[in-house]
Amino acid sequence: QVQLVESGGGLVQAGGSLRLSCAASGRTFSTYLMGWLRQAPGKEREFAAAINWSGGTTWYADSVKGRFTISRDNAKNTVYLQVNSLKPEDTAIYYCAAAQYGGYWPPRYDDFASWGQGTQVTVSS
Repeated sequence: QVQLVESGGGLVQAGGSLRLSCAASGRTFSTYLMGWLRQAPGKEREFAAAINWSGGTTWYADSVKGRFTISRDNAKNTVYLQVNSLKPEDTAIYYCAAAQYGGYWPPRYDDFASWGQGTQVTVSS
C-alpha cells in the first residue's frame, strides 16, 4: 500500500481558492488511480474527483465540476486538488485516496485501499 499525507487546507472566504496537495510514499505511485473525497460535518463521505495513472483522464462530481481541478505529478509522487470559487457548502475534511484499478471508472468507493489523514477546508460566508 501507499502512504498518503494531505496538506493545503485552511480557512478561506467564499469565492476564494485553495490548492490541496497529497504526497505519497513508495515507488509505485504511478500505478494507482487517485481520488479526492470529502466529508462535511454530519454527512457521508462524498467522492469529489478522480484521476487515472497518467493524469490524462479525470472525473468530477457534479457538485464540484467546473470549480475543482485534480492533477498529479508522478515524478513528485503528488496529487493536487485546485479548488476555486469556494462555497460554504464546500466546508469539509478533504481526503486523498489511492486505488488499484478494479474494472470501474471512476473507481468505486470500496476500490480505495489507502487513505490520508485528511485536511480541513473551511469556507466562511
